[in-house]
Amino acid sequence: MALAEFSDRLLDWWDHHGRKDLPWQHPRTPYRVWVSEIMLQQTQVATVIPYFERFMARFPDLASLAAAELDDVLSLWAGLGYYARGRNLHKAAKICAERHYGEMPDSAEALEALPGIGASTANAIISQAHDRPAVVLDGNVRRVMARHGAIEGWYGKREVAEKMWNAARDRLPQGRGADYTQAVMDLGATLCTRSNPSCPACPVAGDCLALKTGVVAELPSARPRIRVGKKQLNLLILRDGAGAVLLERRPPAGIWGGLWSLPEHEDSSTLADRYGLAPEKLCALPPVNHRLTHLALTIHPHVAHADAVPDAIAENDDLAWFDDADLKNLGLPKPIAALLQAHTGAN
Repeated sequence: MALAEFSDRLLDWWDHHGRKDLPWQHPRTPYRVWVSEIMLQQTQVATVIPYFERFMARFPDLASLAAAELDDVLSLWAGLGYYARGRNLHKAAKICAERHYGEMPDSAEALEALPGIGASTANAIISQAHDRPAVVLDGNVRRVMARHGAIEGWYGKREVAEKMWNAARDRLPQGRGADYTQAVMDLGATLCTRSNPSCPACPVAGDCLALKTGVVAELPSARPRIRVGKKQLNLLILRDGAGAVLLERRPPAGIWGGLWSLPEHEDSSTLADRYGLAPEKLCALPPVNHRLTHLALTIHPHVAHADAVPDAIAENDDLAWFDDADLKNLGLPKPIAALLQAHTGAN
């Protein structure tokens, strides 16, 4: 079978079996496609759908997102992880409002110039929102290309990535760009899955080289093992006389970048000194383990009450008091939100 027939077979399968009820498909505007593509990076569709729907209810268009405060955006991102995605989404919306007349650019090159948008994401927006065929290589599509073309090697290597891009480009149809992009992503998500793929039901199994040579389970090649680091965090749950809790905005880079979190320091005695507390005023809580992609965290929470407001707090714009009602509207890291919920009013 010729590669040109790949898209015909795939589109015929998608017409009968593809996903056509995803919320970002109705309507399939550049803005809605963009937000969905950013949310879907390293996150499954089932997880994204409720986040997407809440996000659209609060920010239905680019103008509303561009005008929003970052805290409002991150509060709706809390729990999705990879918070740089939310920060870049907000940044890019402001740039579009200022430089692109409040619209998303309609070329892949201009989209790639925006924060957080790479080549595959730019092409996904172009193909789905403007119905122009373009190469998309998310995780599902890379798996399809690796198997159908028997492409070995980790995608992170440039020569392997080039082979994948060429394979995806060779299989593009002349038209139906939006449907084809959804179809090839659906194929990877529903049939050509990481484990236990449904090869007998696959519309392109007839010329799948991995199936022909018996290496479906070995492709795509695994990423080299990542060494997971370890980090200890000493965090302070400090409440004032009215029950408000002290939070600190984290630096833009690093874990939980830009989010409000509990104040952190190297050890509990330094925490006490920084906030004018006697060490005996700190009550240690049981440690909490939390795993990030490249980091295993051990969180050591300490609880205290502030009898007075130290100058270090009053003079620092990155420190602020929040009552329990305020906390519901903040973008808090998942383990921090859980800690506060478990120890509301603790002392």
